Amino acid sequence: MAAMTNLATVGGQLRGAVAFPRRHGATAHDLASQDALTEKLAAILGLSYWQNYQPDVSAIVNDVYYVPAHTLVRSRLPEATDAYIQAIVDDFHLFGGVVPYEFVATKSITHSLLHDGSVAPEGWSREFGREVASDTLAGFTVFTISEARIAGARLLALGPARIKPVQASGGRGQTVVHNLRQLDEALAQQDDSELARWGLVLEEHLSNVETLSVGQVCIDGLTTSYVGTQSLTPDNEEQLVYGGSTLLCVRGSYDELLKLRLAQRYRQAVCMARHYDAAAQRCWPDLLASRRNYDVALGTNAQGLTRMGVLEQSWRAGGASFAEACALQAFQNSEQLLAVQAATFERYGASFEAPAHAQVVYRGDDPATGFITKYGLIEPYGNPQ
Repeated sequence: MAAMTNLATVGGQLRGAVAFPRRHGATAHDLASQDALTEKLAAILGLSYWQNYQPDVSAIVNDVYYVPAHTLVRSRLPEATDAYIQAIVDDFHLFGGVVPYEFVATKSITHSLLHDGSVAPEGWSREFGREVASDTLAGFTVFTISEARIAGARLLALGPARIKPVQASGGRGQTVVHNLRQLDEALAQQDDSELARWGLVLEEHLSNVETLSVGQVCIDGLTTSYVGTQSLTPDNEEQLVYGGSTLLCVRGSYDELLKLRLAQRYRQAVCMARHYDAAAQRCWPDLLASRRNYDVALGTNAQGLTRMGVLEQSWRAGGASFAEACALQAFQNSEQLLAVQAATFERYGASFEAPAHAQVVYRGDDPATGFITKYGLIEPYGNPQ
C-alpha cells in the first residue's frame, strides 16, 4: 500500500477536511452523501475529518480542506466575500470549484446570446459560446422574456425545444415545447427577476437520450480522469430519476484515458468535454476547480439525425463524486493500478439490499424522498461498450 500523502506540505498547514458549506434545504441522504465523501477524502489526504464544522465568519482560515455542496463564488468585493472563500487560493484547498461570477457555476454559460447586443450580466463571455458551439447542442441563453420568445421561435422552426432553468439540476423544472403556444405558456411560468439574474437556456430537444459523464479530479498530485454513463431508476413514486453513474477511471490525464480502446461515443464525449473545459478556463482565468465534471447528451433530433453535445458543467461534489473518491483511493492503495471501474447507485424502497461488497453511503427512510439506499462499488477495469 502506498504511503498516505499529507496536505500539510501543500498550500498551507491543512489539518482537517470538512463538509461545508451545506446546500440549503438538503435532504437527509444528501447530507449523509456529503459527509461520507468528506470522510473518504480525509482518509485519502491524511487529514482529520471534522464533523459539524462552522467557520469563524470574521477570520480567514487556511488549515481546512473544504468539500462544499455547491460551487463557491468569489465576490469581486472583498467585504462581500465569506472569509473562508478568501482562504481558498488554489485547488488544493477544496474538492469542487470557485468561480468569479455566480452565473459561471450554472448551465447558462453553455450557449451564446441571441446577438452581441443582447443583455448579459457583468463578466459574461461572448467568446465562450462561440468557442464551444461545435461541442454543444443548438441553443441560446437569454436574460429577458422577450429574447426568450425569439430564441424559442428560432428553435421551434427546427423541431421541439427544451426550456431549462439554469439553477435546476438532474433535469428538474425543464419543459419541452412543440409550438409557440406551449412556448408562451412555459415562459409565463418564469420569474423575470430570476431570469435577469441567472438566465434561461433554450435548447434543441433530443429523443432516445443517453447521458454520458466525463470528468477529472485532482487531489494533492493524484489525478483521475474518467468517462461513463448515468442511469435512471424509479423512485418511491415510480417516477424515473437519477439512479447513479458507472465510470471508467484511469490514473492520470485525459491523454491516458484516450489511450484506452474506448467506444467511439465515449471518445467523442471526452474530446468535447475536454475542449469545453479548456475554453472555460481561458474565458474565466480566475476559475479554480479540483473537480470538473461534464454531462454530455447523445440522442436523436427532430430530423432523425444523431446529435451529441455538452449539456453543462459541474465544479462541485456531485452524484458521481463518491465513485471518483473510491477510484482515487484505489489508485493510492496500489501504485501499479492504472484503471478501475467505479460506480455509484441510488435505489429506492426498503426491500432493496446493496451488494455485500458495496460501500454504503446511506440507507434509510428519508422524509423528503422515502426509503433510499446509496452506495458505491469498485470493479476491475473493462472497456465500456
